[in-house]
Amino acid sequence: MGRRKKIVQECETLMDKPENIRNIAIAAHVDHGKTTLTDNLLAGAGMIADEGEATKLMMDTEEDEQERGITIDAANVSMTHEYEGTNHLINLIDTPGHVDFGGDVTRAMRAVDGALVVVDAVEGAMPQTETVLRQALREGVKPTLFINKVDRLISELQEGPEEMQERLLAVIRDVNELIRGMTEEMDDIDEDWTVSVEEGTVGFGSALYKWGVSMPSMQRTGMDFGEIMELERADKRQELHERTPLSDVVLDMVVEHFPNPVDAQPRRIPRIWRGDEDTDVAEQMQLVDEDGEVVLMVTDIGIDPHAGEIAAGRVFSGTIEKGQELYVSGTAGKNRVQSVGIYMGGEREEVEKVPAGNIAAVTGLKDAIAGSTVSSTEMTPFESIEHISEPVITKSVEAQSMDDLPKLIETLQQVAKEDPTINIEINEDTGEHLISGQGELHLEVVTQRIERNQGIPVNTGEPIVVYREAPQESSREVEGISPNRHNRFYITVEPLDEDIVEAIKRGEASMDMPELERREALQEAGLDKDTSQEVETIHGSNIFVDDTKGIQHLNETMELVIEGLQEALNDGPLANEPVQGSLIRLHDARLHEDAIHRGPAQVIPAVRQAVHNALMDAEIRLLEPIQDVRIDVPNEHMGAASGEIQGRRGRVDDMYQEGDLMVVEGIAPVDEMIGFSSDIRSATEGRASWNTENAGFRVMADNLQPEKIAEIRERKGMKTELPEMIDYF
Repeated sequence: MGRRKKIVQECETLMDKPENIRNIAIAAHVDHGKTTLTDNLLAGAGMIADEGEATKLMMDTEEDEQERGITIDAANVSMTHEYEGTNHLINLIDTPGHVDFGGDVTRAMRAVDGALVVVDAVEGAMPQTETVLRQALREGVKPTLFINKVDRLISELQEGPEEMQERLLAVIRDVNELIRGMTEEMDDIDEDWTVSVEEGTVGFGSALYKWGVSMPSMQRTGMDFGEIMELERADKRQELHERTPLSDVVLDMVVEHFPNPVDAQPRRIPRIWRGDEDTDVAEQMQLVDEDGEVVLMVTDIGIDPHAGEIAAGRVFSGTIEKGQELYVSGTAGKNRVQSVGIYMGGEREEVEKVPAGNIAAVTGLKDAIAGSTVSSTEMTPFESIEHISEPVITKSVEAQSMDDLPKLIETLQQVAKEDPTINIEINEDTGEHLISGQGELHLEVVTQRIERNQGIPVNTGEPIVVYREAPQESSREVEGISPNRHNRFYITVEPLDEDIVEAIKRGEASMDMPELERREALQEAGLDKDTSQEVETIHGSNIFVDDTKGIQHLNETMELVIEGLQEALNDGPLANEPVQGSLIRLHDARLHEDAIHRGPAQVIPAVRQAVHNALMDAEIRLLEPIQDVRIDVPNEHMGAASGEIQGRRGRVDDMYQEGDLMVVEGIAPVDEMIGFSSDIRSATEGRASWNTENAGFRVMADNLQPEKIAEIRERKGMKTELPEMIDYF
């Protein structure tokens, strides 16, 4: 029997024992060593041959991941580990660290109960470390810490024991500060989730040279830091690996300190599911009942050239097996399960069945997308997965040959299904398709995969930045009149408070929630009580309030009013860019008695016109996306690095020394950051490392507005002159 088959069998026998299962994700800043660490764990579990230095990148299964040396897709693997005489099943997801692929991290966190956060000992906690921690804690996932690349402190930086201890303690302090700040408001976490060396929730080591230590492992092996430093300096890394193998230290920590599904699900279900807690399904999910109704939360959709679409996700209750007919939230009818399996890195191994508490790979769920709830009974779906950042950059994609057009459209729809952080707009009239994503690299990878995997040669346009529009003042009451002049709507617009916009973006207040909960959430964010009671709909980060009293026929017309409102907000009056952060009030309406005279062709244009005019009266402005920029650079290149930010309409907020490098932190508009990587390389002779992170939108300077608006209008084929109401530029 092959080694792999044996492991699959071991996994199958352990699947039924939820108290011996751990579902975990490895998350970190880009290049801090997650994938190399995962390879170590696989070698330790006997799944890949343990040869010399771990540079297999087993989890980077795509060609472009190997070429670029970064993880792009979250990859799943199941392995077994014996701890204190008991065998455990560990389902692990290796997540990307690059900010452009943060959506994969958010989705992975929904499937797991523990997150092993990896931090580079030399670089310390970085912006993306903070982001992945926030993503984990928001989903109720418990963190532990592994400090990687300790070998560099010893051999490269030649640090003594005191300096080294100080540096490692500083990393732990930073991480704990982040955890404390984020868990303070979480009522459902009653224990202290900060990490500590004494408790064994912090490990140290080198994923490259495959050794690791933690307090429990030192007590077990009798090794101390002094001895480790001697062996590392004497280049006896093989001996170090044999005496204190990294995989044992990390997997012991995983088994001992991460909750199993039986402990985790009662706490996590109320956080991610808003259904009725007195139903049977609610109880079955909390008890991890393998005989209950099937409930699967899909966190990832992948394509297998032979098996077609594969939905991977967490089974919260019941047992999934071949031939079951299951509902997929948001779609009619049922899907039939064609096969179930577990992941072994890039390979999927079919098994008979996958019970509650595990991560499964299922084929046949053709209607599922990342974020779907799949179940054997009709039920309230899980909360939608809130992605931290929104798309800020767009590219147009066209098939080089018209014959490929149908195939391209199909591929783009597939891409949107696999990665919800990508927006696809297909324009049937012009044949132009727009892909919006998190950054240049995100779009580059997607378009490259279309060419490589589907064999469709495409032409891509220059990257276009996505803008927003937002009111700056409160408007006067504006009248919208229908084309037949029989219906009138009276509307005002005012800017929403930043805290309310944030709460909506984070999904803390949405139309899917029970009304009372939504009202409380909006009031907590700062919306006044009366307004929160009259919220008719939330669209994007805009709120529509019905302030009318007893108007005849308004109830049956309201759906059309909302449609007109949504049309107006999707394409703002300045440049057809989406509107955000506005509070729109309907004060009064005069409607025709006869339903035939207040149909869609009358109501929608009237509302659209009223909303646009009110927005213009509220001094609507163009907002541009901005990024936080951090550059680590040797002292002599600091001026050049800060010049690169300032020369891009950016501002430098902070400069400080960290180790032997200077850190420059600032913000700059995304539009100006296109092509930044090649410029910063030449300005600093290739010695800078940098990181950018999307930081939302800000109002563009008034003197730049007219030119940018004209440019966008021209690109979209609109009239270049603005409506006459806009005369404030």
